[in-house]
Amino acid sequence: MTEHRQFRWPQPLKGRSQEIWYGGDYNPEQWPEEVWDEDVALMRKAGVNLVSVGIFSWAKLQPSEDSWDFGWLDRVIDKLGGAGIAVDLASATASPPMWLTQAHPEVLWRDERGNVCWPGARQHWRATSPIFRDYALALCTRMAEHYRDNPYVVAWHVNNEYGCHNRFDYSDDAAQAFRVWCKERYGDIESVNDAWGTSFWSQQMGDFSEIIPPRFIGEGNFMNPGKLLDFKRFSSDALQEFFRAERDTLERITPGIPLTTNFMVSAANSVLDYDAWGRDVDFVSNDHYFMPGEQHLDELVYSASLVDGIARKHPWFLMEHSTGAVNWRAINYRKEEGQLIRDSLAHLAMGANAICYFQWRQSQSGAEKFHTAMLPHAGEDSQDYREVCELGQDLKVLSDAGVARSAVAKSRIAVVFDYESEWASEHTATPTQEVRHWTEPLDWFRALADCGITADVVPIRAAWDSYEAAVLPSVYLLDKANAKRVRDYVSGGGKLFATYYTGISDANDRIWLGGYPASIADVIGVRSEAFTPMGSDIDGVLDHLELSNGTVAHDLADWITSTADTVEVLAVYEAEEWTGMRHVPAITFNSFGEGQAAYVGCRLGREGLSKALPELLAHMHISASDGVPDDRAANTGVLRVERIADEGSGRFVFLFNRTHEERTVDVEGTVLVSSRATVHPGELTASIKANGLLVMAV
Repeated sequence: MTEHRQFRWPQPLKGRSQEIWYGGDYNPEQWPEEVWDEDVALMRKAGVNLVSVGIFSWAKLQPSEDSWDFGWLDRVIDKLGGAGIAVDLASATASPPMWLTQAHPEVLWRDERGNVCWPGARQHWRATSPIFRDYALALCTRMAEHYRDNPYVVAWHVNNEYGCHNRFDYSDDAAQAFRVWCKERYGDIESVNDAWGTSFWSQQMGDFSEIIPPRFIGEGNFMNPGKLLDFKRFSSDALQEFFRAERDTLERITPGIPLTTNFMVSAANSVLDYDAWGRDVDFVSNDHYFMPGEQHLDELVYSASLVDGIARKHPWFLMEHSTGAVNWRAINYRKEEGQLIRDSLAHLAMGANAICYFQWRQSQSGAEKFHTAMLPHAGEDSQDYREVCELGQDLKVLSDAGVARSAVAKSRIAVVFDYESEWASEHTATPTQEVRHWTEPLDWFRALADCGITADVVPIRAAWDSYEAAVLPSVYLLDKANAKRVRDYVSGGGKLFATYYTGISDANDRIWLGGYPASIADVIGVRSEAFTPMGSDIDGVLDHLELSNGTVAHDLADWITSTADTVEVLAVYEAEEWTGMRHVPAITFNSFGEGQAAYVGCRLGREGLSKALPELLAHMHISASDGVPDDRAANTGVLRVERIADEGSGRFVFLFNRTHEERTVDVEGTVLVSSRATVHPGELTASIKANGLLVMAV
């Protein structure tokens, strides 16, 4: 794995100071030119200081193979820059024009059955097509040469949301590239056979030419798990290699302009290995869209924390989110009152020094016409636009106070997330299809918040072993190196929380033998002989297990048959005899070297973990009330986040109401921003309504 590129952040326009970037995608090509001046005026009124331009403009920039038209984009950029609005300029390669795919249909990706993805939407290109690469890099070259000296371009927006629609391609180009990838990874075909366990079902290969993508194998059949996992790795790498080619082409011509591409990090989205991609950008960018319902804020902050982890606590760029409803769900719920501002400042609290939306002006036609925007169909006389203007004022206050020169404070607890464990857990032949890796880290993050602790979400490659305590939540894959990290961490005094479905397989999805979790059995001190799935799909099967601590397990539990002498059992199952789980250990605590390891051998969900955690934290001598003085109890309905200024010269405290009930909080320092909150100066307290917040300088 390569080292991270040197961090480079978009610099302000000449004569302006560094501020929190604020704006969104701008698609002027969708509108007549007489609208552009109105757009710029309304942007200035809202406090917009940056827009992303040209993302889906290939067909307008290159109307035919032999013609180019930069005039319209030149005029737009001049208007924006003249008004003090910087430009994040796209490479425009996200969707090829019709003339290209008509001339070269071989650039179109194919699904697992060999069907062609025809033009009609976007991202209908294959990353492994040498023909498409030539055309895309020619466009990058022309863009870079044309705008190399433009003073208003402060960043390159390379492509757009790689893999959103073309993550997997099963074409012959992909097959050939997959063979090359396997040869580079393994060296010889015998090593591939060993990694994939091809002795099962007579799948041995005698030559790299026999490797094919995991194409359609019939309904109800099961793909080789090792092969499927490697194809997911390859697919992420193939798109990443395409990004590097675009990036390097742009950088060769415009070396002074930082480059990024927008990731799609959320709790449930593991399209690419974004932690690996984070090494290849000058600054990390993310697109995040809210998850409707009661977990809206928690999932947002969890995802933003993961982006902060991918960025290694450098500032990151929120490239897209929504002012309200999106257009692509079955039911597109609107945001509640206050959430437009609250969501943006929650991303800011978690390290985003740029707050941008999709998009500036809501489209009148096309597939995204019902996707909300900063300037909605209703125009400037609308609640959304008024709140967009209010947010612009808030960001200016926070910029002036120095928030952009601060970073998210390191938590005491790291919750570990692993993209490859998620990919492996998605296989269709597992103990239960109700369990995936991604849900457990989110449940732990939320349960810790219920206990007054805002954890850091940390990729497995990052320094999770530098924290006072770390959670390995259903980290299904543990290779030898990470198993050793666990062992060294705990033996050296670290405090570990591990769960069911952790450390089950090695990097190639081959089971560690000896009982689960064999890879770290000495650290945990327990041995499980089998999984106990639970469900409600068949009458009479086990659908839940009650624990002696009052919590309830569902979906999956370990059948722990032995524990080390050093293990203390904190909870057992209170089950009937016929289940085979009566008095089986469910939650345990073990001393290992200088540290401790707690094990939760079942899926408790956020609610069960919230009930179980106080005892576990007490055993670990970890206090709740993260960052709150001992004489003041934590208000666990309020999420507390700190950003620390340069060289520790000050702190910014963000408080967010996690509930629909009004909450009372103590006021610290000077209140900079309040939304749906009332400050009571004489009492040094404030009341925060649902979807409300406070930001204070301390």
